[in-house]
Amino acid sequence: MKIVAEPGVPQVIIVREFNAPRELLFRAYTEPELVKRWLGPADLELVVNQLDPRHGGRWRWTHYDRDGKGYAFHGLYHGEPTPERIVQTYEFDQAPGTVYLNLITFDEADGITTLTQNTVFFAVEDRDLYVAGGMERGIRASMQKLDDLVTELAEEAH
Repeated sequence: MKIVAEPGVPQVIIVREFNAPRELLFRAYTEPELVKRWLGPADLELVVNQLDPRHGGRWRWTHYDRDGKGYAFHGLYHGEPTPERIVQTYEFDQAPGTVYLNLITFDEADGITTLTQNTVFFAVEDRDLYVAGGMERGIRASMQKLDDLVTELAEEAH
């Protein structure tokens, strides 16, 4: 997995390959019962409050720590989500007005899907807060759980 956060650039790019068809990755991003199985660090419980993957649809989820404190995130889908790409805004409830844009693409070749997530921020300072807030730990944990999930789904399909 590659995570790129160049100094002074309001962007984070994540690239990871999965040994699964892109349709399974798309399902993992758009089906609430699957999202709960991979998104976020292992020490947090995820509740999917809303997930409406269509143009203009809203999504919202809350991560809960062991003490029951919740951390909610929400956003909108822009364009129709497809197995090729998802475009969505992202906002943390505790930082209202700090919105960023995610473009997630799924490029498949010979059964291997390359997921690329390009996250763009309005300001470098917003990106730096995102990175300082433990982004890399959360993304690495999530991507490993996502890999485990799509591997399991691929095996079930055969």
